[in-house]
Amino acid sequence: MPNLGPMELVLILGVALLLFGGRKLPELAKGMGEGIKNFKNALKEETPPPPPPANTTHEAPKP
Repeated sequence: MPNLGPMELVLILGVALLLFGGRKLPELAKGMGEGIKNFKNALKEETPPPPPPANTTHEAPKP
């Protein structure tokens, strides 16, 4: 995986600025941040284990 240096990051930010404009970038960054936060929260949540199966066999009482 190639390393991203400062020059590459500036180039990526410049292209993003040209594509989306200055007014849309904060909205996009906020949306990405919220998405990452929701993803991390979903990973942290533990789902409880399913309940054990109920015994459905009914035996007649012995006399």
